[in-house]
Amino acid sequence: MNVTTRLPPPHGLAEIFAAQQKTALALRGSTAAERIAKLKKLEAAILAHQPSIYRALAEDLHKAEAESDLSDLMPVLAEIRHAMRHLAHWMRPRRVGTTRLMLGTAARIRPEPRGVTLIISPWNYPVSLTLAPLVSAIAAGNTAMVKPSELSAATSAVLAQIIGSCFEPAEVAVFQGDASVASALLDLPFDHMFFTGSPAIGRVVMAAAAKHLSSVTLELGGKSPAIVDPSANIAKAARSIVWGKFLNAGQTCIAPDHVFVHETVLPQFLDAVKAAIARMYGDAKTSPDYGRIINARHFFRLSAMLEDAAGRGGELVSAAPPDAGQKFIAPTLLLRPDTASSAMQEEIFGPILPVVPYQELGQVIAQINAGPKPLALYMFARDEGNTERVLEQTSSGGACINLSLLHFTHANLPFGGVNNSGIGASHGEFGFRAFSHERAVLRDRFSTISMLFPPYTARVRRTIKLLLRHFV
Repeated sequence: MNVTTRLPPPHGLAEIFAAQQKTALALRGSTAAERIAKLKKLEAAILAHQPSIYRALAEDLHKAEAESDLSDLMPVLAEIRHAMRHLAHWMRPRRVGTTRLMLGTAARIRPEPRGVTLIISPWNYPVSLTLAPLVSAIAAGNTAMVKPSELSAATSAVLAQIIGSCFEPAEVAVFQGDASVASALLDLPFDHMFFTGSPAIGRVVMAAAAKHLSSVTLELGGKSPAIVDPSANIAKAARSIVWGKFLNAGQTCIAPDHVFVHETVLPQFLDAVKAAIARMYGDAKTSPDYGRIINARHFFRLSAMLEDAAGRGGELVSAAPPDAGQKFIAPTLLLRPDTASSAMQEEIFGPILPVVPYQELGQVIAQINAGPKPLALYMFARDEGNTERVLEQTSSGGACINLSLLHFTHANLPFGGVNNSGIGASHGEFGFRAFSHERAVLRDRFSTISMLFPPYTARVRRTIKLLLRHFV
């Protein structure tokens, strides 16, 4: 059954929302086995639609099949299988220790479904960033209304087919369309909202959630820095940064936005980066493994960024000029960028890598701390002292040492940002908890609390004073 809704908002939304509210009440008592069965069904639907997924991602983003497997299918299939292995444990009420004041009681934390949830997903990794949150929502026993991006329209249509083959609209419904659809959805009193996208739209989502006091998970972005220390393995650092930056033509929220390179290793690093680009993509314009910019608006935004950087004295190193017809921008290095340039002030979200020389690590730390807290930070060093200094003196959603991007795929690590780069965390048990309310349950066994009830006689007052001195 196809649950995709293309009707002009708000028509149809309120009816499906009301139906999901009823379903959500029934799902509160769902078992691990029932939820796992739904995840298995979703997994089978994804695998059955693999050819359609490949075609859609190629149409939307010029993604190679191998890159689609690596960056879209692998994360969501891993998320499903990890959840199925561990869901029974995650759902089990957790016993917590008794404090001295609470002697005679037993305490548990019971995870319970939040209820009706909203998932708004982006266009850059449309399969994994739509379905992975849905996996967590289903694992936690919720219903979901899903709004994929209209910019990756071919993939959104396939996602609607996948979800429509698994769920009734009263449990999971997909709504395709432009920003007006998302706006209409945000007017509804969801129990939880999960948004992946830019900080600017994240503020809009948070403001909408505030009207209903809905809880939120916001996975946003920002300018994630990389640092190449003089102690680093330069060739390895260059390969990792090139892969992390130019995967999906730079359209990755945790891509290294810019790289600080110690001036003593700058020439060696630049040579290694150029060699890594040539090895991975050759002639990027004809390479089947190099992506394209999602649409004309973003292409011209990035082209203007290049023009601005060059006009401010930055040196551009690129193997080919931009091509508007193909929405192609080659892997581009921006050497010694002006700090006032748009490439250093805005999240780039494209295949432009500013390279900033530095002399002292404190300069880099100060520059990172002067801006909003980034979604990711990458440190390339063999010097443990410098590595620990960066970790202690900066803040970011996640960090990798001598790697890029891969913390996203670790199912036992929380993925999320800090303040401007995000609120809350997802993946694995952290995703399950994001879509769950942790309910505190305290049960009486042989509590003596009644001894402290009014009237506050001399004996009761002495007992309270005794507790203050010895039991608090």
